[in-house]
Amino acid sequence: MDQTPGELLREARRRHGVSQARLAVRAGTTQSAISRIERDQVSPTVETMRSLLHLLGDVLELRVAQSDSGIDRSMIRERFKLTPSERIDDGTAFTESLIRDRQVQRTAA
Repeated sequence: MDQTPGELLREARRRHGVSQARLAVRAGTTQSAISRIERDQVSPTVETMRSLLHLLGDVLELRVAQSDSGIDRSMIRERFKLTPSERIDDGTAFTESLIRDRQVQRTAA
């Protein structure tokens, strides 16, 4: 589930039963600063989020995951084995097949 930094902080703070004012005192800031973060009016740095969550007893974990963009990288690698001229010919042939398919669909409709 994707959450904004404000939602993440508010959820953690409430789960630990800590008020905005108490968290602000622990963090050396103001209650209004905590409120602005929780309402996503400001975008805190990763370090600020790490620090605030640490004060609540939580650990901020970041991760990177490869997205599935629907791109077949093996096909790209195969295309790069072709010469530039062969790639152009391949692309042209593919485009022509798409045009033919579209024309067939229009006449069938």
